[in-house]
Amino acid sequence: MNFDKLKSVYFIGIGGIGMSAIARYFHAHGKKVSGYDKTPTQLTDELIQEGIEVRFVDDATEIRNRNLETGSCLVVYTPAVPKDHLELNYFLQNGFTVMKRSQVLGLITANHFTIAVAGTHGKTTTSSMIAHILKSSGVNCTAFLGGISKNYNSNLILPEDASKKSVVVVEADEYDRSFLTLHPDIAVITSMDADHLDIYGDQNYMEDSYRMFAKQIKNNGVLISRSGLPVGNIDAVQKQYSLSEKVDFSASDIQIKNHQYYFNWHNHVSSIENLATLMPGRHNVENVIAAIAVAREIKISHEKIAEAVHSYSGVRRRFDYQVKTDELVYIDDYAHHPEELRACISSVRELYPGRTITGIFQPHLFTRTRDFADGFAKSLSLLDELILLDIYPARELPIEGVTSELILNKVSIPNKALCRKEGVMVELKARKVEVLLTLGAGDIDQLVEPIRNYLNTTTQKPTDKR
Repeated sequence: MNFDKLKSVYFIGIGGIGMSAIARYFHAHGKKVSGYDKTPTQLTDELIQEGIEVRFVDDATEIRNRNLETGSCLVVYTPAVPKDHLELNYFLQNGFTVMKRSQVLGLITANHFTIAVAGTHGKTTTSSMIAHILKSSGVNCTAFLGGISKNYNSNLILPEDASKKSVVVVEADEYDRSFLTLHPDIAVITSMDADHLDIYGDQNYMEDSYRMFAKQIKNNGVLISRSGLPVGNIDAVQKQYSLSEKVDFSASDIQIKNHQYYFNWHNHVSSIENLATLMPGRHNVENVIAAIAVAREIKISHEKIAEAVHSYSGVRRRFDYQVKTDELVYIDDYAHHPEELRACISSVRELYPGRTITGIFQPHLFTRTRDFADGFAKSLSLLDELILLDIYPARELPIEGVTSELILNKVSIPNKALCRKEGVMVELKARKVEVLLTLGAGDIDQLVEPIRNYLNTTTQKPTDKR
């Protein structure tokens, strides 16, 4: 596909976090960009404000009336789109070039020095931090991120000089084995915990896919993986990072001061001391270790790295402070896997010892709930109070016998309740909240603003939102 000859690009599922980044990329390069999504969201609102047309009706007749040219129009779709989607089938049946999002990303990155970050969790924070270090250090950088960077208020970062080739940072998505379209110069693998078993069937097949991804690293490339991951033997140089083990990249003297983490970073020949990060949690210190490892591989100085780590503000919905006062803390987080929940809740417990922690969790996908009910229950039992919402189905149809009650019955804490999303505010007003978490990857984000407004009104305290 010759992108130079494109006049228009149409996205089916344009509101997805990965799709919208590519839509913004083509829009920035002067293409006429439009697309379809199922429902309006904050992200689709932002795309519309930027001049991208977004439709919410699946109507092949309307598409036909546009008289799009097959030779100059690219159609991009996400695998989450159902096979009976009318617009998608119109494009497939009428000679248009139709590609998955991952294929387009593979073509965009093919002729650039590429840094790809994969992992069941940690990849969004790590990739956005790598991009921020590069951008802050003057590297001509393009980044496609799986979340909204709070430093740039976007999931797309564009280079300072568009006329020159840029280093591309990309989040390598394991869903549907999408990351196998990428051939990075540097790859990071943050984790390989079981997920998307509706696609992979079992963890062994998923791990095999990660190993295939690692083997696609270019000649003389580098793989940086968290210590202990079964990445196998590959031709690329292999290096490991760890929070505590003395491997290629590690940390020491981790301390919490005023709810902020401080630590030293090490490789085998040098150190960066007294690093401060606004990102809470030991799991995020581990993500910083990996991001710095990448920065050192491309020779960014210790001084620039330290400045960038300190100024990194994080990603929207990743341990995202909404209210932060002496009396009350409210954090919103995208955690939707048992390990992510465990890391988030444990970090909150470490930062705010002795406080009552209330969590509102919305399970994401029937298959994930079925496959990891025990893990969800174990992680959610780390809370003091749990408000559990109905399962957000996303792309799935219901599965008989799989409901949120499957998790609730296994949670060991006594203070737990099932609640519909519409009843959350009533449930919340009946409680005295000290530390509140909203958790999940569905539409629970629609509750964030009303909860924040209620808590601010109730406490009458100034917020320190980061």
